[in-house]
Amino acid sequence: MRRFPLSIVVSVQPARFEAATFKGDLDANLAQVAALGYDGAELAIRDPRQVDVDELERLVHKHGLAVPAIGTGQAWGEEGLSFTDPDAEVRRAAIERVKSHVPLAARFNAVIIIGLLRGIVKPGVTQEQAMTWLVEALQECAAAAAPAGVRLALEPINRYETTLINNVDEGLALIEQVGAANFGLLLDTFHMNIEEPSIEESIRRAGERIFHFHVADSNRWYPGAGHLDFRSILATLAETGYRGFVSGEFLPRPDVETAAREAIAYLRRVLD
Repeated sequence: MRRFPLSIVVSVQPARFEAATFKGDLDANLAQVAALGYDGAELAIRDPRQVDVDELERLVHKHGLAVPAIGTGQAWGEEGLSFTDPDAEVRRAAIERVKSHVPLAARFNAVIIIGLLRGIVKPGVTQEQAMTWLVEALQECAAAAAPAGVRLALEPINRYETTLINNVDEGLALIEQVGAANFGLLLDTFHMNIEEPSIEESIRRAGERIFHFHVADSNRWYPGAGHLDFRSILATLAETGYRGFVSGEFLPRPDVETAAREAIAYLRRVLD
Protein backbone atom coordinates (compact mmCIF):
# COMPACT_ATOMS: atom_id res chain seq x y z
CA MET A 1 0.00 0.00 0.00
CA ARG A 2 1.10 3.59 -0.63
CA ARG A 3 2.92 5.10 2.32
CA PHE A 4 0.96 8.34 2.70
CA PRO A 5 2.66 11.19 4.56
CA LEU A 6 0.99 11.66 7.95
CA SER A 7 -0.01 14.85 9.74
CA ILE A 8 -2.06 15.82 12.76
CA VAL A 9 -4.07 18.90 13.71
CA VAL A 10 -2.29 21.56 15.73
CA SER A 11 -4.13 24.71 16.80
CA VAL A 12 -2.12 27.91 16.39
CA GLN A 13 -4.54 29.98 18.49
CA PRO A 14 -6.65 29.12 21.57
CA ALA A 15 -9.72 27.07 20.64
CA ARG A 16 -12.69 25.33 22.20
CA PHE A 17 -13.03 22.71 19.44
CA GLU A 18 -12.30 19.37 21.09
CA ALA A 19 -10.97 17.55 18.03
CA ALA A 20 -8.25 20.16 17.46
CA THR A 21 -5.88 17.51 18.76
CA PHE A 22 -2.94 19.66 19.90
CA LYS A 23 -3.64 22.98 21.65
CA GLY A 24 -1.45 25.24 23.78
CA ASP A 25 2.27 25.96 23.42
CA LEU A 26 2.86 25.90 19.66
CA ASP A 27 6.62 25.32 19.74
CA ALA A 28 6.29 22.47 22.24
CA ASN A 29 3.42 20.92 20.30
CA LEU A 30 5.27 21.04 16.98
CA ALA A 31 8.31 19.52 18.67
CA GLN A 32 6.18 16.67 19.99
CA VAL A 33 4.50 16.11 16.62
CA ALA A 34 7.91 15.87 14.95
CA ALA A 35 9.32 13.61 17.69
CA LEU A 36 6.43 11.19 17.24
CA GLY A 37 7.36 10.85 13.57
CA TYR A 38 4.65 12.86 11.84
CA ASP A 39 5.56 14.41 8.50
CA GLY A 40 3.37 17.46 8.89
CA ALA A 41 1.13 19.61 11.06
CA GLU A 42 -2.30 20.65 9.83
CA LEU A 43 -2.66 24.12 11.29
CA ALA A 44 -5.98 25.32 12.72
CA ILE A 45 -5.94 29.11 12.45
CA ARG A 46 -8.87 31.28 13.44
CA ASP A 47 -7.55 34.59 12.12
CA PRO A 48 -4.27 34.80 10.16
CA ARG A 49 -4.10 38.55 10.81
CA GLN A 50 -3.35 37.76 14.45
CA VAL A 51 -0.52 35.35 13.60
CA ASP A 52 3.15 36.23 13.21
CA VAL A 53 3.57 34.37 9.94
CA ASP A 54 7.38 34.65 9.85
CA GLU A 55 7.62 33.17 13.34
CA LEU A 56 5.11 30.46 12.43
CA GLU A 57 7.14 29.51 9.38
CA ARG A 58 10.33 29.50 11.45
CA LEU A 59 8.82 27.10 13.98
CA VAL A 60 7.41 24.77 11.35
CA HIS A 61 10.76 24.60 9.54
CA LYS A 62 12.66 24.29 12.81
CA HIS A 63 10.87 21.00 13.44
CA GLY A 64 11.10 19.79 9.85
CA LEU A 65 7.36 19.67 9.28
CA ALA A 66 5.18 20.36 6.26
CA VAL A 67 1.83 22.16 6.48
CA PRO A 68 -0.57 20.29 4.19
CA ALA A 69 -3.72 22.18 5.16
CA ILE A 70 -5.09 25.11 7.15
CA GLY A 71 -8.31 24.70 9.09
CA THR A 72 -10.72 27.62 9.31
CA GLY A 73 -13.36 26.14 11.60
CA GLN A 74 -12.45 28.26 14.61
CA ALA A 75 -13.86 31.33 12.83
CA TRP A 76 -17.21 29.56 13.17
CA GLY A 77 -16.64 28.05 16.60
CA GLU A 78 -15.16 31.12 18.26
CA GLU A 79 -16.79 33.97 16.31
CA GLY A 80 -19.88 32.54 14.64
CA LEU A 81 -18.80 33.49 11.12
CA SER A 82 -20.39 31.54 8.28
CA PHE A 83 -21.26 31.72 4.59
CA THR A 84 -24.95 31.11 5.33
CA ASP A 85 -25.77 33.45 8.19
CA PRO A 86 -28.95 35.55 7.75
CA ASP A 87 -26.85 38.67 8.43
CA ALA A 88 -25.13 39.82 5.24
CA GLU A 89 -22.31 41.41 7.26
CA VAL A 90 -21.53 38.07 8.92
CA ARG A 91 -21.51 36.34 5.52
CA ARG A 92 -19.18 38.99 4.13
CA ALA A 93 -16.86 38.66 7.14
CA ALA A 94 -16.69 34.88 6.61
CA ILE A 95 -15.75 35.31 2.95
CA GLU A 96 -13.11 37.92 3.76
CA ARG A 97 -11.71 35.67 6.48
CA VAL A 98 -11.18 32.85 3.99
CA LYS A 99 -9.56 35.27 1.55
CA SER A 100 -7.19 36.37 4.32
CA HIS A 101 -5.93 32.79 4.55
CA VAL A 102 -4.82 32.72 0.91
CA PRO A 103 -1.34 34.31 1.31
CA LEU A 104 -0.62 32.01 4.27
CA ALA A 105 -1.80 28.94 2.37
CA ALA A 106 0.29 29.92 -0.64
CA ARG A 107 3.35 30.32 1.57
CA PHE A 108 2.99 26.79 2.95
CA ASN A 109 1.53 25.21 -0.21
CA ALA A 110 -1.45 24.26 1.95
CA VAL A 111 -5.09 23.53 1.19
CA ILE A 112 -7.66 25.82 2.85
CA ILE A 113 -10.30 23.73 4.62
CA ILE A 114 -13.96 24.80 4.65
CA GLY A 115 -15.64 22.94 7.50
CA LEU A 116 -18.40 24.45 9.60
CA LEU A 117 -17.47 27.89 8.31
CA ARG A 118 -20.02 27.02 5.65
CA GLY A 119 -22.62 27.38 8.42
CA ILE A 120 -25.97 25.84 9.24
CA VAL A 121 -29.51 26.63 8.10
CA LYS A 122 -30.68 29.12 10.72
CA PRO A 123 -34.31 29.94 11.56
CA GLY A 124 -35.97 32.04 8.89
CA VAL A 125 -33.60 30.82 6.16
CA THR A 126 -34.58 28.12 3.68
CA GLN A 127 -32.25 25.31 2.64
CA GLU A 128 -32.36 26.67 -0.92
CA GLN A 129 -31.35 30.18 0.15
CA ALA A 130 -28.53 28.83 2.29
CA MET A 131 -27.25 26.75 -0.63
CA THR A 132 -27.33 29.78 -2.91
CA TRP A 133 -25.27 31.79 -0.42
CA LEU A 134 -22.89 28.85 0.00
CA VAL A 135 -22.27 28.46 -3.73
CA GLU A 136 -21.76 32.21 -4.22
CA ALA A 137 -19.31 32.40 -1.30
CA LEU A 138 -17.30 29.42 -2.52
CA GLN A 139 -17.13 30.83 -6.05
CA GLU A 140 -15.78 34.13 -4.71
CA CYS A 141 -13.25 32.44 -2.43
CA ALA A 142 -12.08 30.00 -5.10
CA ALA A 143 -11.63 32.86 -7.57
CA ALA A 144 -9.56 34.79 -5.00
CA ALA A 145 -7.40 31.73 -4.26
CA ALA A 146 -6.78 30.61 -7.84
CA PRO A 147 -4.15 33.22 -8.85
CA ALA A 148 -2.04 32.16 -5.85
CA GLY A 149 -2.33 28.49 -6.80
CA VAL A 150 -4.28 27.75 -3.61
CA ARG A 151 -6.96 25.06 -3.41
CA LEU A 152 -10.07 24.95 -1.20
CA ALA A 153 -11.48 21.72 0.22
CA LEU A 154 -14.99 21.50 1.67
CA GLU A 155 -15.59 18.79 4.24
CA PRO A 156 -18.89 16.87 4.12
CA ILE A 157 -20.04 16.92 7.76
CA ASN A 158 -22.60 14.67 9.40
CA ARG A 159 -26.30 15.55 9.66
CA TYR A 160 -26.16 16.22 13.40
CA GLU A 161 -23.92 19.27 12.89
CA THR A 162 -25.33 20.80 9.70
CA THR A 163 -27.77 20.08 6.86
CA LEU A 164 -25.46 21.68 4.29
CA ILE A 165 -23.44 18.99 2.47
CA ASN A 166 -23.44 15.82 4.54
CA ASN A 167 -21.97 13.29 2.13
CA VAL A 168 -19.77 12.75 -0.91
CA ASP A 169 -22.57 12.82 -3.47
CA GLU A 170 -23.79 16.19 -2.18
CA GLY A 171 -20.20 17.40 -2.18
CA LEU A 172 -19.68 16.37 -5.80
CA ALA A 173 -22.91 18.11 -6.79
CA LEU A 174 -21.67 21.25 -5.03
CA ILE A 175 -18.39 21.06 -6.96
CA GLU A 176 -20.39 21.11 -10.20
CA GLN A 177 -22.34 24.16 -9.02
CA VAL A 178 -19.23 26.06 -7.93
CA GLY A 179 -17.43 25.22 -11.15
CA ALA A 180 -13.88 25.96 -9.99
CA ALA A 181 -10.93 23.67 -10.70
CA ASN A 182 -9.30 24.60 -7.38
CA PHE A 183 -12.35 23.56 -5.33
CA GLY A 184 -12.62 19.99 -4.07
CA LEU A 185 -13.40 17.88 -1.02
CA LEU A 186 -11.87 16.98 2.31
CA LEU A 187 -13.11 13.55 3.35
CA ASP A 188 -13.20 12.64 7.05
CA THR A 189 -13.66 9.03 8.13
CA PHE A 190 -15.61 9.98 11.28
CA HIS A 191 -18.27 11.80 9.27
CA MET A 192 -18.19 9.21 6.49
CA ASN A 193 -18.93 6.44 8.99
CA ILE A 194 -22.20 8.23 9.83
CA GLU A 195 -23.26 9.32 6.35
CA GLU A 196 -21.84 6.98 3.69
CA PRO A 197 -23.37 3.54 3.02
CA SER A 198 -19.87 2.43 1.98
CA ILE A 199 -16.85 4.52 2.86
CA GLU A 200 -14.77 2.80 0.19
CA GLU A 201 -17.32 3.32 -2.59
CA SER A 202 -17.69 6.98 -1.66
CA ILE A 203 -13.92 7.43 -1.80
CA ARG A 204 -13.93 5.90 -5.27
CA ARG A 205 -16.69 8.26 -6.43
CA ALA A 206 -14.85 11.30 -5.07
CA GLY A 207 -11.66 10.22 -6.84
CA GLU A 208 -9.51 13.09 -8.05
CA ARG A 209 -11.68 15.64 -6.26
CA ILE A 210 -10.22 14.54 -2.91
CA PHE A 211 -7.90 17.38 -1.93
CA HIS A 212 -7.28 16.35 1.71
CA PHE A 213 -8.11 13.41 3.98
CA HIS A 214 -8.91 13.26 7.71
CA VAL A 215 -8.80 10.15 9.86
CA ALA A 216 -10.58 9.51 13.14
CA ASP A 217 -12.14 6.25 14.23
CA SER A 218 -15.86 5.52 14.59
CA ASN A 219 -15.90 6.99 18.11
CA ARG A 220 -13.83 10.05 17.03
CA TRP A 221 -10.89 8.70 18.99
CA TYR A 222 -7.56 8.00 17.28
CA PRO A 223 -7.48 5.42 14.43
CA GLY A 224 -7.41 1.95 15.91
CA ALA A 225 -9.59 2.84 18.90
CA GLY A 226 -12.90 2.08 17.15
CA HIS A 227 -14.25 -0.28 14.52
CA LEU A 228 -13.31 1.28 11.16
CA ASP A 229 -11.30 -0.83 8.69
CA PHE A 230 -8.50 1.60 7.92
CA ARG A 231 -6.54 -0.95 5.90
CA SER A 232 -9.41 -1.15 3.42
CA ILE A 233 -10.13 2.60 3.58
CA LEU A 234 -6.54 3.67 2.92
CA ALA A 235 -6.02 1.02 0.24
CA THR A 236 -9.05 2.44 -1.57
CA LEU A 237 -7.71 5.98 -1.14
CA ALA A 238 -4.44 4.85 -2.72
CA GLU A 239 -6.34 3.34 -5.65
CA THR A 240 -7.77 6.77 -6.51
CA GLY A 241 -4.26 8.12 -7.09
CA TYR A 242 -4.44 10.45 -4.08
CA ARG A 243 -0.94 11.75 -3.27
CA GLY A 244 -1.68 14.05 -0.34
CA PHE A 245 -1.48 13.76 3.42
CA VAL A 246 -3.55 11.59 5.71
CA SER A 247 -4.22 13.87 8.66
CA GLY A 248 -5.38 12.98 12.15
CA GLU A 249 -8.25 15.05 13.51
CA PHE A 250 -9.54 13.23 16.58
CA LEU A 251 -10.33 13.76 20.22
CA PRO A 252 -7.28 13.97 22.50
CA ARG A 253 -8.41 10.89 24.45
CA PRO A 254 -7.34 9.50 26.84
CA ASP A 255 -4.79 12.34 26.54
CA VAL A 256 -3.21 14.14 23.63
CA GLU A 257 0.20 12.43 23.76
CA THR A 258 -1.27 8.93 23.98
CA ALA A 259 -3.76 9.62 21.18
CA ALA A 260 -1.12 11.03 18.83
CA ARG A 261 1.33 8.22 19.59
CA GLU A 262 -1.24 5.44 19.20
CA ALA A 263 -2.55 6.98 15.98
CA ILE A 264 0.77 7.11 14.17
CA ALA A 265 1.80 3.66 15.39
CA TYR A 266 -1.47 2.17 14.15
CA LEU A 267 -1.42 4.00 10.81
CA ARG A 268 2.17 2.99 10.15
CA ARG A 269 1.27 -0.65 10.77
CA VAL A 270 -1.67 -0.38 8.39
CA LEU A 271 0.34 1.41 5.69
CA ASP A 272 3.47 -0.72 5.97
